[in-house]
Amino acid sequence: MTGQFQKSSMYMEHNPGIVENGDFRKNLDDDGRPKRTGTWMTASAHIITAVIGSGVLSLAWAIAQLGWVAGPAVLMAFSFITYFTSTLLADCYRSPDPVHGKRNYTYMDVVRANLGGRKVQLCGLAQYGNLIGVTIGYTITASISMVAVKRSNCFHKHGHHVKCRTSNNPFMIIFACIQILLSQIPNFHKLSWLSIIAAVMSFAYSSIGLGLSVAKVIAGPHARTTLTGATVGIDVSASEKVWKTFQAIGDIAFAYAYSTVLVEIQDTLKSPPAENKAMKRATSIGIATTTVFYVLCGCVGYAAFGNDAPGNFLTGFGFYEPFWLVDLANICIAIHLIGAYQVFCQPIFGFVESQCAKRWPESKFINSEHAVNLPFHGAYCFNSFRLVWRTAYVVMTAVLAMLFPFFNDFLGLLGAASFWPLTVYFPIEMYIARTKMPRFSFTWTWMKILSWACLVISLVSAAAAIQGLATDVKKYKPFQTEQ
Repeated sequence: MTGQFQKSSMYMEHNPGIVENGDFRKNLDDDGRPKRTGTWMTASAHIITAVIGSGVLSLAWAIAQLGWVAGPAVLMAFSFITYFTSTLLADCYRSPDPVHGKRNYTYMDVVRANLGGRKVQLCGLAQYGNLIGVTIGYTITASISMVAVKRSNCFHKHGHHVKCRTSNNPFMIIFACIQILLSQIPNFHKLSWLSIIAAVMSFAYSSIGLGLSVAKVIAGPHARTTLTGATVGIDVSASEKVWKTFQAIGDIAFAYAYSTVLVEIQDTLKSPPAENKAMKRATSIGIATTTVFYVLCGCVGYAAFGNDAPGNFLTGFGFYEPFWLVDLANICIAIHLIGAYQVFCQPIFGFVESQCAKRWPESKFINSEHAVNLPFHGAYCFNSFRLVWRTAYVVMTAVLAMLFPFFNDFLGLLGAASFWPLTVYFPIEMYIARTKMPRFSFTWTWMKILSWACLVISLVSAAAAIQGLATDVKKYKPFQTEQ
């Protein structure tokens, strides 16, 4: 079966059932788009897939820099801040009324409806810049996990004293090939199954890491831990302590970041119940679940490794045995990141494709879709522009990942650069504008204080991440895996 029709590939997918029945209305939502089918459960899966990612792997290292007092406190603080601002953002999906207003399909649409002006462009720059960075980071992390499987088997066979060096690049290419195939999924609405698989994988490798850490603590000897983290003069110098503390804060900020895809996730929800209510429920479940895992993985990992905790406690070879369990955890990480990559790149695909469709509405290359029957799938809409553009994007992120394979500092830079504008500033400013809050009122004042405090945290964390990257560049030797 091959047919051709014109429409935007971001929002519509050819459905022969609709055409045959001749009944369009019951298959469309109030905005004329295909009926949304998402629930708070699928939204929770998307959130968990987006949040429990590579960030969890660096939490033991982050707690080691901050210590028993500041470490858990910073984790809980970012958890609360992310939950609070996410609920503010969920109310902006429809405007001006959060239940019956006009839908906003992207973060930029939300900012345009509530703030307008140059802030729309600033939001787009921050959001899509962050999304690109995340996809590069996930390519790096997935390749490190794949390499770790090979190295783990090498260590088991030849002994722990062997270096077992392996290039990350072939595994980045493998990851990119998988993503080229999955990137042909038309839009966010078709990702639920992949997010559920990825969420299960995230629970699996987090649980394995937690279990291995508990076993290490029980077996002893006990690692050296302190209330204030890495000790100046013993573990680090005074300047290193400052830089690594700020970098650790950036890592934790990144570990909670999902505001870049919140609006797109909310746009998959069916109504009733109201989308903002379902999204708030999904947010509370997602953030609560990830916070429990983060505190457990971070604190138990710190107890297991102490101030010498590796930057990635599953691929940094804090654990060598049982090698098959370490391999399983790293395979789960790679599978999870395959799904997480799609969660973060679909908004980029949708934005570019919708803008091109508006710019060149008569172009058959951009707008024409061909319905093709695929085995075990049924009708699939093939679009030439989607194939070329999405393939080019995946190739670009893979190439950049090969040129920029520094894991920990890259995490800190991503978290610092995106946390304040996307997670704090815009949600607070839109809430103030939407409620017409009086200047210098009590609520206005403490919200502004929260925003400015988070800006300072973002700036110092970004500076620390850049310093760490500069140090890593000097030390970097190509064709070796991240240690």
